[in-house]
Amino acid sequence: MKVFVGVGLGPIQTGIFMSGACRGNFDRIVIAEVDDKLRNAINDNGGVVTINTAYGDCIKEEVIRNVEVYNPNEPEGRAKLVAAAADACELATALPSVKFFAYCAPWMREGFQQQPERVRFIYTAENNNRAAEELEAALGEKFPNTYCLNTVVGKMSGVVPEADCAERKVTKLAPKADRAHLVEAFNKIYISSCPGIENRSVQNLYVKNDLLPFEEAKLYGHNAIHFMLGTFGKSAGCEYMSDLAKHPELMALAHEAFIKESGAALCKKYAGLDELFTAEGFKAYAEDLLERMPNPFLQDAVARITRDLPRKLSWEDRVIGTMRLVLSQDEKPLIFAKGAAMAAKEEFGDDPAKVQAGLQELWGRWDDEAQQLWQLIEKNL
Repeated sequence: MKVFVGVGLGPIQTGIFMSGACRGNFDRIVIAEVDDKLRNAINDNGGVVTINTAYGDCIKEEVIRNVEVYNPNEPEGRAKLVAAAADACELATALPSVKFFAYCAPWMREGFQQQPERVRFIYTAENNNRAAEELEAALGEKFPNTYCLNTVVGKMSGVVPEADCAERKVTKLAPKADRAHLVEAFNKIYISSCPGIENRSVQNLYVKNDLLPFEEAKLYGHNAIHFMLGTFGKSAGCEYMSDLAKHPELMALAHEAFIKESGAALCKKYAGLDELFTAEGFKAYAEDLLERMPNPFLQDAVARITRDLPRKLSWEDRVIGTMRLVLSQDEKPLIFAKGAAMAAKEEFGDDPAKVQAGLQELWGRWDDEAQQLWQLIEKNL
């Protein structure tokens, strides 16, 4: 019997890994989830889960069967999860943070100890480029054929509250559930490599021997442009990313920044590594994303994209990190500097001295590189 185990029941889990496991013909899809209401809603529905996929012109339903949900905080649920972990050949963690590994690693380890030689692939999807290493550390024990793998998830997704489901014409996860999951149709998820990975069954996972360049393409390309577009959209009074369709000048600015700034830098840095890092390959990647980002069916709120400014303006994140990358490859991040200035003004106010002090505190440094970045940002305040 082929068993898949998922940890966490958010839209990344349902829309990527549970969907991929269903397509991979797993006999059991066993999920660890601490929300009892959600657990009961799915189990009471005979283990049938419905998710919603946003295409460019419509939303389609996908049904996932053979799902079992257990709460690891309950003795009976934990025992079921330990047994499933022992039997599982593929697992996926999709938790809000790697900090939660401290709670799932003990029962996973206990299950693995029952069948220590079993071949297992564990996909970690916590939006952390060292999630796999963090999970290995949390497990605290080596199993010879168990491999923790990192992922690059370029798939946009979200949760729709029950109150909004009818208006947005989406179907809840189960009739008694209090939410729906909505994911975009894009379904190409990169994973790191390991011995035997070609034998995996979860569908739509693509192996890369070196995942770091693709992580950087996501952070300094996809995430950076998404945030910058959201920032531009906010200044234009947009509530949703789809409202940017009314502002072709902003979409054109994002197109230029994506290809001529971050794209040019990434293609220089990783020249010859992969088709993505060619002029044609990156242009196709950028234009595909710029078509997907304003998808009206996703109802992607500008406020969501532009929140948590201190993190996004930090030294290595999507705004400043992208500018640093571009400068490191002898390119000029002029459009990104405009977006950075807009975000910095929102966080620190209109006074350039206060903006400078705020950025200096965020960055924890004021060396030559920081001052070069500041000069670019200051011109746009």
